[in-house]
Amino acid sequence: MSYRDRRKIDPTKGNAFADTLENDNDRMEIGPTALAYAEWEAAGLTLPNLPAMREYRWQRLVSHINARDYGAILLFDPLNVRYGSDSSNMQLWNAHNPFRCLVVCADGYMVMYDYANAKFLSTMNPLVKEQRDGADFFYFDRGDKIEDAASKFAGEIHDLVREHGGGNSRLAIDKPMLHAMWALEKVGFEIFPGEELTEKARSVKCADELHAMRCSIYACEQSVAAMEAAAQPGMTENDVWAVLHAENIKRGGEWIETRLLASGPRTNPWFQECGPRVIQNNEILAFDTDLVGTYGICCDISRTWWIGDDKPRDDMIYAMQHGVEHIRHNMELLKPGITIGELSAKGHKLDANYQAGKYGCMMHGVGLCDEWPLVAYEDKVVDGAFDYELEPGMCLCVEALVAPDGGDFAIKLEDQVVITEDGYENMTRYPFDKKLMGEM
Repeated sequence: MSYRDRRKIDPTKGNAFADTLENDNDRMEIGPTALAYAEWEAAGLTLPNLPAMREYRWQRLVSHINARDYGAILLFDPLNVRYGSDSSNMQLWNAHNPFRCLVVCADGYMVMYDYANAKFLSTMNPLVKEQRDGADFFYFDRGDKIEDAASKFAGEIHDLVREHGGGNSRLAIDKPMLHAMWALEKVGFEIFPGEELTEKARSVKCADELHAMRCSIYACEQSVAAMEAAAQPGMTENDVWAVLHAENIKRGGEWIETRLLASGPRTNPWFQECGPRVIQNNEILAFDTDLVGTYGICCDISRTWWIGDDKPRDDMIYAMQHGVEHIRHNMELLKPGITIGELSAKGHKLDANYQAGKYGCMMHGVGLCDEWPLVAYEDKVVDGAFDYELEPGMCLCVEALVAPDGGDFAIKLEDQVVITEDGYENMTRYPFDKKLMGEM
């Protein structure tokens, strides 16, 4: 069967989409769906060039490895593996049963250790030069022979770094399994924390990553709109949250990290995850998407809606307006060169009765998930923890949690932005609830 005879995802398109993914009903990458592509085209969005994005990420890792004089870095964290290889394999299962490891050597040579029967999943990326197996060091899988498996793995890494890392025994690991780390030390490696390297490498996005993020955010916002259209009194919190999951998957999104949706009095204190509570008429519904969408890019936005026929209470409207003022003021501070300490010091001050319940941070980085850096509120700053300046290409989520002390509601808001050459761009377009804003 020739290529042109193969069934396409979208028969109205050619052999490949603008992001270079094959328009093939049997393609390897899970990727965006025809629905997502159609919505992005209608919105006039530019798609990422995926080979260029993968090359940029690879170069970021290699440059950071060499800047720290490491022979290689071993990546076990599923999000770091995705960053370096752009391949995915059962990420949530892998998060608690680590079986994947991406080795990135100082000369750029990459080896993927994967599930034995699925080593082909990274072959779509020519930057990954080899596929192997044998990086699974959890007790369920290896039993009382973990040490033997780790010893074999350490020997292979030793040989790889001798050939592709100049024999440099300085080895970074992001989230090592203990037996692997012990075995690597036995063969002569000096172990360094790789998480610092990966967080900083990931923090500055290229143009193609930003195209991917805008696409992911747009797809997420279409999913949020479907959730808002469905939400009504008599539904459970779970019923509403399920809409977001379904709509995300329909567009080629991947998973959601939390269950942060609550209604009525369950919104305060915040961080109660959604459950079987039935939403009543004339109540607040608040949520935080924490959504890993198309291209594996995170869309982390929050909104609070009024569900009901009557007007919200005056104290709810004031809290909503105060929250919008909070994120808008803090967003206006964003520009290249401002330090994280300056952001903390100059940030908007919530009213006294909202201080105890304010969010855990003022802003945080975002990319494949919530990322470095964290911008703390002034009273939570830890000296020396984040002494850095913002750079163009950094992406941040600007947070607001307005929760009256001892109150029966909370307002949760969050927008996602990118630092530009002369300021910032708010990539979030989803509107604030007009009833809670006092506009209707």
